[in-house]
Amino acid sequence: MLPIIFINLDSDQERRQRMEGEFARLGLDGRRFEATRWTALSADEQARFYSPELNARQFHKPLVNGEKGCYASHLRCWQMLLDSDAPALVVLEDDIRLKDEFAQVITAIEALPAGWDMIKLIGRSDLGKREKLRAQAPLCPGFSLVDYRRIPSLTAGYVVSRSGAAKLLAQRLPFGRPVDVDLRYWWENHLKVRGIMPAAIHLDESSEQSSIGQKAGEGSLAIKWHKFCLKAAYSWHSWRQR
Repeated sequence: MLPIIFINLDSDQERRQRMEGEFARLGLDGRRFEATRWTALSADEQARFYSPELNARQFHKPLVNGEKGCYASHLRCWQMLLDSDAPALVVLEDDIRLKDEFAQVITAIEALPAGWDMIKLIGRSDLGKREKLRAQAPLCPGFSLVDYRRIPSLTAGYVVSRSGAAKLLAQRLPFGRPVDVDLRYWWENHLKVRGIMPAAIHLDESSEQSSIGQKAGEGSLAIKWHKFCLKAAYSWHSWRQR
């Protein structure tokens, strides 16, 4: 099976134990990947990862340290894949639970022909929202492979291929948006993002208490206007590229 990792801060021991229990329950070799604590990075390392100038253009508010550390963690996961011999990597955050069919889904994804960069393991429909799709096809019993018309922003679980990791590392260093938002801008680096329905994972109740911490507020009219403009531009470009 493809290598499986979960991103976890040293301080989140309870989440680590729960994730290790999930892998033990299914007999899987899931390994912990130490999350990046942003304040532990040097000024040079922070500048390599994050650009305030890009942030001002691409997003409606500054990123907080937790958001920066989260993105840096995912970037390091993608680099780890390219440094290995694996064809793809399963990346999980530590606030999820695995469905009993998780291994079956990952095995089916591994058997897919080349031509995809990322496959999301959870989407909007599993949060009670309407999924916007272009097409879907059988993946394995009980699950479908879907092509999104509008990519969901969740990064709780996904499989990234070597081609996807290479594209992301070439175009997303430095970054200016949160990682879950940045992945939705697939046309900027020609990222081929797919998904599965239903999800292969559940969000754990601990996901309601994010380890990212308090995000910057959106109270001013200027921030709200900037957000509106960015959303309108995103909708236009997404429609045009499709």
